[in-house]
Amino acid sequence: MEQEDDSSPCFAHTLVDGHVVDPQTRHDVSVFRKSNRQRLYALRQKPTLEARQSAAKNIADQLGTILDDISGKTIAAYWPIRGELDLRPWMEKTVEQGAQIALPVVVEKNQPVEFHLWTPDCKMTIGNWRIPIPADAVAVTPDIIIVPLLGVDKEQHRLGNGGGYYDRTLAQLPSAMTIGVGQSFAKMDTIYPMPWDIPMQRIVLADT
Repeated sequence: MEQEDDSSPCFAHTLVDGHVVDPQTRHDVSVFRKSNRQRLYALRQKPTLEARQSAAKNIADQLGTILDDISGKTIAAYWPIRGELDLRPWMEKTVEQGAQIALPVVVEKNQPVEFHLWTPDCKMTIGNWRIPIPADAVAVTPDIIIVPLLGVDKEQHRLGNGGGYYDRTLAQLPSAMTIGVGQSFAKMDTIYPMPWDIPMQRIVLADT
């Protein structure tokens, strides 16, 4: 049996979520994304409340066309933060139409999220980063996942807030339909996707 060469290089420091990534590339992409997040966050602050509400309604109308009959479906949506479009009126309407709505909940940092059942009248509590979540944790598996986006490239890779939670989660839910939603200024040529970045199946944008 051959003995292991103790001088062999160790690549453990290049592993990110199980993927081998060149450290310099990872650094350069991180700098690029941070700069674009700041730019896009600033753009989010410019529209008036009325413009954001109009954009949210436009997104809701497009989702209604794409999803058609949602009775009996479990749809993961989101609670709006950092200027994300507020789809809560649409969420209430989908419940009336016979769908279940769930919200993402971080149960352990740097791990996939769970989706907990939400209803318009359910009691809420404060979760990580002070984001409201359902007080009663009823975990469900979504058929459809509505994902808020800050930026999106031509290959439908999404630029989010940077925590990586959606990518970790979507990797475990390959059969779920994914729809990224946001504002039209989110369009980018590329986000320089990394091995763990999972593209959206559909993108729905609205002007503000």
